[in-house]
Amino acid sequence: MSDETRVMVALAFISLPTIAFGGYFLLSILRRAAGTEGITSVQRDYFRAGHAHAGVLVLLAIVGQLVLDSSRFSESVVWALRVGLFVSPILISAGFFGGAPRTAKGAASTLVKLIPAGAIVLSVSTIGVGVSLLVS
Repeated sequence: MSDETRVMVALAFISLPTIAFGGYFLLSILRRAAGTEGITSVQRDYFRAGHAHAGVLVLLAIVGQLVLDSSRFSESVVWALRVGLFVSPILISAGFFGGAPRTAKGAASTLVKLIPAGAIVLSVSTIGVGVSLLVS
């Protein structure tokens, strides 16, 4: 494992407790724990989506970091892909958590625009990782 991969994977693993805490928070919402009575069902759905995407995409980022050690792209392109894999879960989850509508019938916050931005970064990064393995 390269030093670059070691650092990026370490950062991803360090971020996992925040996802676990998010899961605890989500469970408290779903169980209607004290202090969460004002959460709407739409917000609950956004929080659930943000949490699920965070967990899955961080695991994908860890795998991608390991795969990039076999890449034949230049180091600057590999670093861009590494950062993209790390940033996309943050953008997508932040879009879900921060973009949740404040009321059941309200519009989503402008932070919801982070979701497609994160999806674009994720798409470019994952396509780049795949192509990097095919280039000889």
